[in-house]
Amino acid sequence: MSITFGNTLLSIAATTSTYLFGLRIYRKSNHKPWLNPLYTVTLLLFLLLPFLHMDVKSYEKGSKIFSLLLQTGIVSLAIPIYKQFPLIKKNIKKITVGIVSGGMAGAVSSVAFAFLMGFKGEAVASLLPKTATLPVALSVSGSLGGTAPLTILFVLISALFSLIVGPHVLDGCNIRSKTARGLAMGISAQALGANRSFQWGEEEGAMGSVGMTTTAILVSVIIPMGMLLIAYL
Repeated sequence: MSITFGNTLLSIAATTSTYLFGLRIYRKSNHKPWLNPLYTVTLLLFLLLPFLHMDVKSYEKGSKIFSLLLQTGIVSLAIPIYKQFPLIKKNIKKITVGIVSGGMAGAVSSVAFAFLMGFKGEAVASLLPKTATLPVALSVSGSLGGTAPLTILFVLISALFSLIVGPHVLDGCNIRSKTARGLAMGISAQALGANRSFQWGEEEGAMGSVGMTTTAILVSVIIPMGMLLIAYL
């Protein structure tokens, strides 16, 4: 019991300290997307755990509280969606078209990338749900025979790329619509995109949350159904 408690305290301390350090780097860099704490903290923990003589499984068990907090944080995104519901209702057709086309484009790009890289089997299954939020992507990947480490890698790379490139593409195409900008970031960069959208404004943030959540639902339904259809044919 004492060992488990000590392991939990050590995991919480390691996560909290690396996050605060990563957040400080992110703020000092004037919020450079590639220095987002999600990535710097992951790298810092990867380097720190061996010095703490802690393996990954022990860390996962000791840091479950952060998974609970993450779930709570995701649920809290419903608040701005509720506040902006009249706007969402007014633009429901545009939102639906954007989400469906964006989700399908993400799936098609995954298939094309897998074909170009010559991926087979579990690598393809791990890549396909990259446009969904990480928990959903892991669930879909597991049902298709993918592996968690590869899925996490593909989702993080996809989100980071979209977070860095997305705003420049929107500005370059002179897209000023708050609805379009929020949806685009939520669909392409998942939670990171939704967070970036909130930095632009509450309306953009609400649309980013809508894009993130509905794309996850779409991916969790469309990809398994598509794989079943391909296997049947």
